[in-house]
Amino acid sequence: MIDDKTIELIAVGAAVSANCHPCVKYHVAKAREMKIPEDEIKQAVDTGKMVRKGAAQQMDKLISEGL
Repeated sequence: MIDDKTIELIAVGAAVSANCHPCVKYHVAKAREMKIPEDEIKQAVDTGKMVRKGAAQQMDKLISEGL
């Protein structure tokens, strides 16, 4: 079983990668309520940004190759 802290950090990263503003606000606030350290929240945010960037690069490549 995954613990609640890990689930919430996954939710933070997923919200960032999905570009969901209300989701990011909700899950970061929830992580803070759970007393998850700020450096761990930042790491989840950075991971979500990395995933989002990779997906955006793949989309840009697809578009530049012509649909």
